[in-house]
Amino acid sequence: MKRTSQISSTSAEIQGAHSVHDRAVKRLEEKRSARSRCKGPEMSGQLDSGKDPVSAVSERVTLVVDGSHFVVDPAAFTAHPDTMLGRMFGPARQHNFTRPNEKGEYELADGISAGIFRVVLDYYRTGLLRCPDGLSVAELREACDYLCINFNYSTVKCRDLSALLHELSNDGARRQFEGLLEDLVVPAMVNSAQGGERECHIVVLTDDDTVDWDQEHPPPMGEEYSQILYSTKLYRFFKYIENRDVAKALLKERGLKNIRIGIEGYPTCKEKVKRRPGGRSEVIYNYVQRPFIQLSWEKEEGKSRHVDFQCVRSKSVPNLAAAPATPTPQVDELDRLHLPSSHSANDS
Repeated sequence: MKRTSQISSTSAEIQGAHSVHDRAVKRLEEKRSARSRCKGPEMSGQLDSGKDPVSAVSERVTLVVDGSHFVVDPAAFTAHPDTMLGRMFGPARQHNFTRPNEKGEYELADGISAGIFRVVLDYYRTGLLRCPDGLSVAELREACDYLCINFNYSTVKCRDLSALLHELSNDGARRQFEGLLEDLVVPAMVNSAQGGERECHIVVLTDDDTVDWDQEHPPPMGEEYSQILYSTKLYRFFKYIENRDVAKALLKERGLKNIRIGIEGYPTCKEKVKRRPGGRSEVIYNYVQRPFIQLSWEKEEGKSRHVDFQCVRSKSVPNLAAAPATPTPQVDELDRLHLPSSHSANDS
């Protein structure tokens, strides 16, 4: 049993790494068209012309990143076989899984800047990612996800602690919400789906909140159709707008649509009752600010809100299939009142 659990955990870690890499590839592809590229080549060494680039141990290979050329020893990459570059220049290279271009150069990491790639190369030499001032920690994080390099406090060193902690918080928030999603949010969505709904509005209350509505005078805002989750942990999670952005991105990845996450007032209990003229009562409720999630899984949402007026049945022709090709003129009832008397006599 212990060996089985270890295999399961290892499989989960591999799947998680692939998911992070796929998200990084998607983000880099989105940035590819918007990023301006450096045109001047930059050489970090000389390429040995008399050596076979595959057979020699101390060989040099040329990597093209963002228009810049980097001449490196692939042995530095193979020392880290769990990274993308380690797999590219490892045993897979001998089976022609990684092929150079017509100039013998390896084009990779499209969407990563040359400055960021220099920091990555330092990682293969020293084991640390030292982000200098002026480089974006967020871009370094995306490059690490793309290249399958661990991005954590033990490997990243930078002066801007705020940016580093922000990225680490995004990691922690994503892992936390993945668990909260499966344990709390998904059961609420399933409950709505089993009732025939194709959208869901969830209000998150704390464990200490109580809801006490007047049965005869409920709140006039439709809160009775909301799903209520009592979870102080989820309430604290949604307190930060950055966490709400992380949750929205994860829900979008899971195929959900029309996602709204925010803070709104929710009535918990009646505060007082006012008597209006005529004996009508008005209940005043106490409202608290609580997070909410609104999302949809409707496939044909555009068609659900579309009215095809050509399918409206005419009052004068009960059977549309039997209607003549040339429609008969319609006579309004007011026009009948103004007909000449002779016509009325002939009709009689």
